[in-house]
Amino acid sequence: MDVKSAFLNGDLKEEVYVKQPPGYVVNGQEHRAPRAWNQKLDTVLKEMEFKRCESEHALYTRRAEHGQLVVGVYVDDLVITGASKKEIEAFKAQMKKTFRMSDLGLLTYYLGIEVEQRKDGITLCQNSYARKLLERSGMGKCRPNKTPMEEKLKLSKDSKAGKVDATSYRSIVGGLRYLVHTRRTWRLPSAM
Repeated sequence: MDVKSAFLNGDLKEEVYVKQPPGYVVNGQEHRAPRAWNQKLDTVLKEMEFKRCESEHALYTRRAEHGQLVVGVYVDDLVITGASKKEIEAFKAQMKKTFRMSDLGLLTYYLGIEVEQRKDGITLCQNSYARKLLERSGMGKCRPNKTPMEEKLKLSKDSKAGKVDATSYRSIVGGLRYLVHTRRTWRLPSAM
């Protein structure tokens, strides 16, 4: 489910100007709406008897009549799962009374993860995310190798190689680390 204009649902506790006066800067307080929205959603879910997971603050659970209901939150998107379709539909109806929302149906794609749901199980795949990451890193046309390094390459402190953009490098490594959530076999190579 997707909450429409989620940040407008948060309750700000201070006066806000449409245009900030010139020369007026308060570091660290530029973005209040996301926090206000998160606090509002947290309050609403707790009023519905959900408990926030202590180790993963974007996850809420509730014991229901027909089993457990689990809600994952990413900004204004809610991923809902549970043992009972009836409980899920009742929760969706309850949320639609509180916020303007769109029901996006059965989950098929979420945060770069393709989701295939069948009777015998759920499959998660990140093929398109991996392809986009390869393109972004300039390796889209490279052929696959078992080792991501030239054979018999001699590394040296005195290398003549150009400087690497640290921000781009961190972004690519972060993308690789994200991929290991669905491909555990990539954990070791991405950690090196």
